[in-house]
Amino acid sequence: MLSIRKMQEEDLAEVAAIEKENFSRPWIEEGFRGAIDKENTCYLCAFVDKVPVGYAGMWIALDEGEITNVSVKKEYQGQRIGGRLLEELFRIGKERGVTDYFLEVRKSNQAAIALYSRLGFQEAGVRKNFYEDPVEDGIVMCKR
Repeated sequence: MLSIRKMQEEDLAEVAAIEKENFSRPWIEEGFRGAIDKENTCYLCAFVDKVPVGYAGMWIALDEGEITNVSVKKEYQGQRIGGRLLEELFRIGKERGVTDYFLEVRKSNQAAIALYSRLGFQEAGVRKNFYEDPVEDGIVMCKR
């Protein structure tokens, strides 16, 4: 059974491992530690049978939410966990006055682009060579 709650200190080692598994330039544990308890952030962790399997994070400025991270362990991908994490971010964002959401995604990450599109995001622009390892354009997407 899937459960989602606010990311906590004891989740950080596993979250960093998931990040490293999925990204060529991963955040390290300290990066998450510095973000999880700020007033203007929301970081969530998803669990299956009490095992961390994914996470998502957002920084909030006034009525805008910038989604910084969405990642799911490879063996749990395709099970709608990323979508559930984002829906929970939207619920919390709405409570905190967020009306517009933004994110960047690799141009080649068609699975993520499809997920974001299903959840109401639209392409807003392109950031040339935004990503490294490998160098790739970032698609800016927004949900209003």
